[in-house]
Amino acid sequence: MSTVERWVLVFESVSATLAAEQALKEKGIPYKLVPIPRHISSDCGVCIRVDAHQRALAEEVLAGRVRVAGVHRLPDSRPRPS
Repeated sequence: MSTVERWVLVFESVSATLAAEQALKEKGIPYKLVPIPRHISSDCGVCIRVDAHQRALAEEVLAGRVRVAGVHRLPDSRPRPS
């Protein structure tokens, strides 16, 4: 069984996160809004999770539209069925 490599894109504010969500939705890029993992920040908030193969495209879409404060690989990727 392989794992799904996932990344989170963190933004400076909830409004920036929502603007990023809208941009990704318009381009049809799969994503999920998730709480910011505690190992990244102890602040409450949300970030955007994408699968590894969508990461570069997501960052490209957001470039010039929304400032990405950080991009982090999630260590606990869940297994993918073989």
